[in-house]
Amino acid sequence: MNLDGLSMYVSTTADIGVVGADTLLRFTQKGDRVLARYGGGSIRRGYLVGEMSDGALSFRYTQLETSGEIHGGSSTCDLLTLPDGRTRIVEHFTWRTREGSGDNVFDQVKDR
Repeated sequence: MNLDGLSMYVSTTADIGVVGADTLLRFTQKGDRVLARYGGGSIRRGYLVGEMSDGALSFRYTQLETSGEIHGGSSTCDLLTLPDGRTRIVEHFTWRTREGSGDNVFDQVKDR
């Protein structure tokens, strides 16, 4: 699966998560390297840097929140294809700068 050029929104977020329905992620992928910029809602700007290996995505993320705080952590992800052909990422995250972990779901934005 290749994430290059995909835009995704957060369709489900963990109680301890900070991203939300207003957060948009834009992915770039070159080979196994995966990058994304994201923002919206309570996130001013965020970055994830990761690697695709054997159909699974793992990454580290750092984000500047609207509160002015900077937080980050790491994630492993399951990649799925929805019945309509769109991509879904189920993120299993662990904070490094605050307590907790949880799951978020990112869904590909439908083409217009």
